[in-house]
Amino acid sequence: PHIPAPSVLRNPRFLPFAPQGAGARGGVGSLKPPAFPLSAFPGAKLSPPFSFQNVEDQHLLMHDQTVIRKGPISLTKNSALSLPCQKDGLIGVVINPNEVFCSVPGRLSLLSSTSKYKVTVAEVQRRLSPPECLNASLLGGVLRRAKSKNGGRSLREKLDKIGLNLPAGRRKAANVTLLTSLVEGEAVHLARDFGYVCETEFPSKAVAEYLTRPHMGRNEMANRKNMLLAAKQICKEFTDLLTQDRTPLGNTRPSPILDPGIQGCLTHFSLITHGFGSAAICAAMTSVQNYLNEALKIADKSYMNAGDQSPAETNKTIDKLDKHRK
Repeated sequence: PHIPAPSVLRNPRFLPFAPQGAGARGGVGSLKPPAFPLSAFPGAKLSPPFSFQNVEDQHLLMHDQTVIRKGPISLTKNSALSLPCQKDGLIGVVINPNEVFCSVPGRLSLLSSTSKYKVTVAEVQRRLSPPECLNASLLGGVLRRAKSKNGGRSLREKLDKIGLNLPAGRRKAANVTLLTSLVEGEAVHLARDFGYVCETEFPSKAVAEYLTRPHMGRNEMANRKNMLLAAKQICKEFTDLLTQDRTPLGNTRPSPILDPGIQGCLTHFSLITHGFGSAAICAAMTSVQNYLNEALKIADKSYMNAGDQSPAETNKTIDKLDKHRK
């Protein structure tokens, strides 16, 4: 009989990034920022506006903690977060996915402040599973293992002891990118810092004033306001979807809430980017929403005043906006 798929392969993941200050500044509306469990990435240094909360689902843990089994995995076709089976036919069934496999120094840190990120067994299993299917050479590089004559064999033996099967001569399934070199903890750290910079440093008001300047006519501004409101609604729908993504990351495994079809697609993207992708997109969408809010403020103000202004006064208003932008 088939051995049930381990919980870490059912692909729930915590929420993507959304800055806490977005709601106050009109960024992503009323989106609630996701909770990132501190225990998931103990090596990460946090930027000021972020908090953590433990959201582990204990009921997803397997109860038998006594043996490590290996065998073919049967994943149902209709499972919301099912992954394709490996070509090798066997994949390790890990009893304790939250166990720390190793600690890895960050690749993006300055030499004076190098961070270390703990890599769990569950994360290693994700890197060996689709869509990446890393081989021993690439996995050794990700885990920063020193090259040696028998390095591949040593790594395979270590993986075998915890229930993970990595055959010799295996070929990777996905193209290698710069994100491939990052462990999940550092990828999430990068996305979090990118989000902080987008929220605090992106010139939303200046961009809104610059793009609004050619559209100061009363009739044109009315149409532009409708377009801005429509764009804001579309962006919110898009961001709302991304914040409902539930794919495994670190040692968190929240229960899925989306339809199986779309969750599977988001899971694929998240596994390829190791938590950076959806979080970074949400951060960028925050800047877009902030721009739209600033543009709407200008539209409201200009539309109210346009009826009381002469053409000369309208030109003065345009010049004033241009001068303020500079």
